[in-house]
Amino acid sequence: MQDKYNHTEVERAAHAHWTASDAYRVTEDQAKPKYYACSMLPYPSGKLHMGHVRNYTINDMLTRQLRMKGFNVLMPMGWDAFGLPAENAALKNKVPPAQWTYDNIAYMKQQMQAMGLAIDWSREVATCDPEYYKWNQWLFLKMLDKGIAYRKTQVVNWDPVDQTVLANEQVIDGKGWRTGAPVEKREIPGYYLKITDYAQELLDHVQVGGEKATLSGWPDKVRLMQENWIGKSAGVRFAFTHDIQDAQGHLIQDGKMYVFTTRADTIMGVTFCAVAPEHPLATHAAQGNAKLAAFIEECKKGGTTEAELALKEKEGMATGLFVTHPLSGEQIAVWVGNYVLMSYGDGAVMGVPAHDERDFAFALKYDLEIEQVILVDGEHFDHERWQDWYADKERGVTINSDNFSGLAHKDAVAAVAAALAAKGLGELKTTWRLRDWGVSRQRYWGTPIPIIHCPDCGAQPVPEKDLPVVLPPDLVPDGSGNPLVKSEQFHAGVVCPCCGKAARRETDTMDTFVDSSWYFMRYCDAQNHDAMVGAGTDYWMRDQNAATGGSGMDQYIGGIEHAILHLLYARFWTKVMRDLGLVKVDEPFTKLLTQGMVLNHIYSRKSAKGAKDYFWPHDVEHIHDETGKIVGAKLKNAAESTDGLLPVGTAITYEGVGTMSKSKNNGVDPQHLIEKYGADTARLYTMFTAPPELTLEWNDAAVEGSYRFLRRVWNFGVKLSAIDREAASASTAGVTSLNDVEFGKEAKALRLEIHTVLKQVEYDYQRMQYNTVVSGAMKMINALEDFKAQDSAGAAVALIEGFGILLRVLYPATPHITHALWTELGYAGSLGDLLDAAWPQVDAGALVQDELELMLQVGGKLRGAIRVPASADKAAIEAAALASPDFQKFAEGKAPKKVIVVPGRLVNVVL
Repeated sequence: MQDKYNHTEVERAAHAHWTASDAYRVTEDQAKPKYYACSMLPYPSGKLHMGHVRNYTINDMLTRQLRMKGFNVLMPMGWDAFGLPAENAALKNKVPPAQWTYDNIAYMKQQMQAMGLAIDWSREVATCDPEYYKWNQWLFLKMLDKGIAYRKTQVVNWDPVDQTVLANEQVIDGKGWRTGAPVEKREIPGYYLKITDYAQELLDHVQVGGEKATLSGWPDKVRLMQENWIGKSAGVRFAFTHDIQDAQGHLIQDGKMYVFTTRADTIMGVTFCAVAPEHPLATHAAQGNAKLAAFIEECKKGGTTEAELALKEKEGMATGLFVTHPLSGEQIAVWVGNYVLMSYGDGAVMGVPAHDERDFAFALKYDLEIEQVILVDGEHFDHERWQDWYADKERGVTINSDNFSGLAHKDAVAAVAAALAAKGLGELKTTWRLRDWGVSRQRYWGTPIPIIHCPDCGAQPVPEKDLPVVLPPDLVPDGSGNPLVKSEQFHAGVVCPCCGKAARRETDTMDTFVDSSWYFMRYCDAQNHDAMVGAGTDYWMRDQNAATGGSGMDQYIGGIEHAILHLLYARFWTKVMRDLGLVKVDEPFTKLLTQGMVLNHIYSRKSAKGAKDYFWPHDVEHIHDETGKIVGAKLKNAAESTDGLLPVGTAITYEGVGTMSKSKNNGVDPQHLIEKYGADTARLYTMFTAPPELTLEWNDAAVEGSYRFLRRVWNFGVKLSAIDREAASASTAGVTSLNDVEFGKEAKALRLEIHTVLKQVEYDYQRMQYNTVVSGAMKMINALEDFKAQDSAGAAVALIEGFGILLRVLYPATPHITHALWTELGYAGSLGDLLDAAWPQVDAGALVQDELELMLQVGGKLRGAIRVPASADKAAIEAAALASPDFQKFAEGKAPKKVIVVPGRLVNVVL
């Protein structure tokens, strides 16, 4: 074998071997236990980043180790290929999104293959492939037939210059990202999915501590995030009455403005009400108030989501209208609030400044009355300063609330609800934060919604036989709206399926969350042209521990940023497929691992014109204070900036560490890393530096350290290749177990160390703590390198066995170098290809020790150690302790009063 480790040749040879044997193609095998492990599919942005490397290596380690343990393991891969970034790139580069997307897929696939990932590429899917999105359309039609999908108007961001709908992220400071034109809010028709029909089940299965919870294999923080997003709230829905009439003399909303609250106990503290800018009362008030009309129009600019509005400064304007408090009869002023969404509840909220922090700030800003109606013993209410206890419903008791005073929260809510019900103005009600999923997107690069619009028959579903409705692949967006609207090719020959007259296709496409809601099922039946899912899904997406229902995929791996929407939509989609008889599981993912992000240092400098330049870490050196803390940075290489070429020594700003980003020049190109050090080094570094679920802070020196470790492993393999394997084999001839081999003292000690570490490593593999797996491999190579008595009995056998265990332990993390060493050193001849070699078993005999080392304490202080036979009883241990030189030295002639023996650990001599 080669004397020096050449990662390029080693990895090239390993890839050739795996390709020739089609090593990673997986089929259903009822004779083996199955294990389906899947990473969240990437968006084909052009290049892999280190977050990808970390995610997929975690999956790969799991896959390879379980395969060695006899599992039939599936690790597939695909591409989340639709979406806005492709349209933006097409706009910039004047190429069709399809071309940009498929070029990126090809390059990123090469990078994945270079990493040596055990992916079954025969199951590859791209969500922009008509063969894939055909089934998006098919299931959409099934949902439409069942009433799960429906059409209604939706509020969107409208760019009046480009004449197009903008995603919320395309609205910057209330203006279109491309044109800079003030964005308008418009109501247009779109399709929705009734995810709210599944709200209770979605909550039951995920709820931490819930009786029906099934997702114990998920991190609690993710389950809580899902629970909060679903947002079940028990409260009271009630009406403020009014006599406000429209232009025709009709009472607006029948004279009732409804609100919902979870704090009905504070109802007597209402001092104002706020309505959404689109609320009928706001529209009515604006008709005679130009200033209010202008404010309402301003409110309609910007985002349309609750999250965005939460970040905006709370602003409002009085309408001049009043509604009547349902219990006190007082007149309550109605305001328009920019923080109230028409799409949530009834588009109106009651304002209780004394006991709601948002209302408190609003009241201070606009000098509105603040009336305390909740008292907590020992606390003092301050009308000028918010204190958290104002909202405490656990300790609070009602005051200043007429007949409802003196009641605790639950009793007060019940009493208020009963009083409102008696008046016919309210009732106890459960509401959900979760809203139906709007899937219509007024964009080109997505799954076409399979609807035909007929002038006479209206919206009609595309017949199943005509699926897929194929997206024209060669359109190039120009920024002037959805190109499907103007595409003659897309609408050519379309007729109404009901009357046969000329018609037009729906030009909205589906939200890309649709694509990622079931791709993991398609992997199981990727080549099935006749059905969305089939026998493959029955096999891979089945709960082996449940007769019916349960969860399907054994392990899902991805970023915490997908903890809410992607996972929620995938869960919903799975339940719909179950109810349509397509799958047999209730939940898609049994276990979930959210891997930590990869971070790197960030360096910047403001230019003379105020622009911000970022600098690559390799061009920078840190400035430290006397304690070693980083207090600044300067250039160690000349670097380009907005101000021109900056010389060495230029002071720049150190911003700390943050997520790797192209825009901040702090990313690390995996391809460069692979070329310089090899894929195994990249893999090893990302696994060793931090536990999978924690963030990983990039360290170039540690990357070098990982490479040096692999060189050590290679060098030891070269050393081991010189050992006479035939002689080692002859020494074990006729024995049935290594326990029958005559091992010398040193060889026994080596085997004890190797098998002790192996026992820990196996446990670490089970809990996916791969950083300590690598630590275990490092302990093994240390033990092998430190072994000196190579002429003692059984030395060669112990070394060969130990290194074979090391290679199998390390193989899932670094498959290329371990494959080469396994083959070169002849292990494959006796134990088979490393890919399918049996996982090493801990030899109980190797853990049996002839001697034990016990810590020696004198008077409770550690003073040394003693060695005793493993079979020594308490009396023999006491005698050995008292006879030891360390005891004699520290006892200083004093007689022992008592000797305490902690078996297997220590001896304490009390003086």
